[in-house]
Amino acid sequence: MGTALPLFAADTVLPAQLEGVGIEEHLGQAVNLDLTFTNEKGYQVPLRDFFHKDKPVLLNLVYYTCPMLCNMVLNAQTQALREVPWTPGNEFEIVTISINPSEMFDVASQKKMAYLESYGRPATGWHFLTDYQGHTKVLAEQMGFHYRYDERAQQFAHAAAIMFLTPDGRISRYLYGAKFKPRDMRLALTEASAGKLGITVDRILLYCFHYDPLSRSYTLFVTNVMRTGGGLMVLIFGFILIRLFRKERLASHPDQLVTAQ
Repeated sequence: MGTALPLFAADTVLPAQLEGVGIEEHLGQAVNLDLTFTNEKGYQVPLRDFFHKDKPVLLNLVYYTCPMLCNMVLNAQTQALREVPWTPGNEFEIVTISINPSEMFDVASQKKMAYLESYGRPATGWHFLTDYQGHTKVLAEQMGFHYRYDERAQQFAHAAAIMFLTPDGRISRYLYGAKFKPRDMRLALTEASAGKLGITVDRILLYCFHYDPLSRSYTLFVTNVMRTGGGLMVLIFGFILIRLFRKERLASHPDQLVTAQ
């Protein structure tokens, strides 16, 4: 079972439009790479076409005519990626898929042009797809990404998150919100690639930073140590007391010192 992450606190009364909306983390679960989608040119392609050896995949589930939240997520992602030295198509892939089954490939193509221009450098590995035969909903359920259509507002209610998958299609990490730290983006990609990007500094970073599910971000390892400081201090004092006790015994029984040598 995954970890359910609702949009609001448990004691908050949800609007009817947001019931069932949220994210349930399915870390480690493999998604179906045979699911098919329509690419920006109007051709059907299986999801596995975007998964390659040693390359993690950053997945977006949005819709292209979204009036606000989807654009905020994509803008924040693009801004963070500008400060990451890797490029989609080289070290990783980005797959952005519309959750709106009525959106066609021409809308995806226009969205792709706009975001590649905003990104500011060639990115052959950023793909904008649309639904095919309801496969987007199937993938969303596998990812634990729960959304619903609000008839009254004629919009989709959904959470703000981006997701990372391993090169073989297993769910590695979720990052939440409409603002992302370049460091978190880089570490999530490194983590998803299982350390196979071959860049030593990022392996070192993974030793220094650990994902904190409470803050939903990567935090310094020393911060995690401080949280367990009470138990750590007990161990340290225990070790010191044992050393002192042994030294005192040896001082009061010199014959044991000779035997120990």
